[in-house]
Amino acid sequence: MSRNIDFIPFALPCLGKEEEEAVIKVMRSGWLTTGKETTAFEREFAEKVGSKHAIALNSATAGLHLSLETQDIPEDSWVITTPYTFTATAEIIRYKNAHPLFVDIDEISLNIDPFKIEDTIKRTGTEKNIRGIIPVHTGGHPCAMEEIMAIAGREELFVTEDAAHAFPSFFKGKAAGTWGNTGVYSFYATKTITTGEGGMVVTDDDEIADRIKCLRLHGIDREVWNRYQSKKLAPWEYDVVAAGYKYNPTDISSAMGRVQLKRAEAFLKERISIARFYLESFRNIPELILPAEAGGHTWHLFIIRLNLDRISCSRDEFMNFLSEEGIGTSVHYKPLHLMTYYKEKYNLSPEDFPVSTRIFNSCVSLPIYPGMTEEQKERVVRAVRTTIGASVKRSVTGVEYDS
Repeated sequence: MSRNIDFIPFALPCLGKEEEEAVIKVMRSGWLTTGKETTAFEREFAEKVGSKHAIALNSATAGLHLSLETQDIPEDSWVITTPYTFTATAEIIRYKNAHPLFVDIDEISLNIDPFKIEDTIKRTGTEKNIRGIIPVHTGGHPCAMEEIMAIAGREELFVTEDAAHAFPSFFKGKAAGTWGNTGVYSFYATKTITTGEGGMVVTDDDEIADRIKCLRLHGIDREVWNRYQSKKLAPWEYDVVAAGYKYNPTDISSAMGRVQLKRAEAFLKERISIARFYLESFRNIPELILPAEAGGHTWHLFIIRLNLDRISCSRDEFMNFLSEEGIGTSVHYKPLHLMTYYKEKYNLSPEDFPVSTRIFNSCVSLPIYPGMTEEQKERVVRAVRTTIGASVKRSVTGVEYDS
């Protein structure tokens, strides 16, 4: 930065005394790994989203992976998902030696387009063994789940929702993440609630839940906490019934998660308030394309898009200008079809997914997190307006945006 300005980070976890006390309590208990705090966190989370089962894990990536492990996905089969996402959404398909079948997004929601899903199935269904769909609730904007579930029903496909951004979203009477066979949430440091690292899978299917519980800890048939509480069998007596993984969470993270869960609604209200402030502040600026409002939007991200035909700077230059004003920003996302691995593996080009490519080149994520002060929100708005004003092509508008 060129000036001595207090920097507003792009994201910041909201943690307080209650989280600290919960973690210390676990540390002093002598039981640090998966135990009674995790069991309680799972129960409380399931109640919150209205799901029969919730299974805590050490990451959302683990949750996506184990969700696929419960499905019939033969080697070289295909699973539909969006290129406009973090790599975890697609990489877990490769864990199964299957392939991601990318489908472009809707221009408004930035979510996978159900009409393009249908078109892709019609065009490729005879040559590709398509087994499922992984929709992503981008930035907390709910996907068109009724349409997606209708397609999945007709085509006999499983659905795993990537709801990493979507807690605690409720729309049309259901929580995001509870529409499909499984739904997966993230508790990474920047998410709507956090355990530092962590994730949760929800499902109403008993067999899926039992399978995930078994696979998350080496394929052992008895959970570690239950082994040490049982009076019938010794703790060392267990069987390995599957080649599992080391995906279990700690009680330290779960204790933090239980506190964050209680604060989730208050966090959501703050995010909504910040989003509305931004929307109102930027509403009449033609150089900006604002994110769409939607019922159930969690506003995990506030993604603006630059109308590059009307300004004289690139997206990256715009972000650099904001940084000089002390404003942290990010990009969500560089689409996976532009990443070296997927581009080379599947011979993809930018033109294959034009909406994702176009939005990537113009998108900027602004700071939006609980605890932002009024002064910080106003500084973000002033910085954006000032930067736009300095970059406007005077041939298309004479409007001034400097504060």
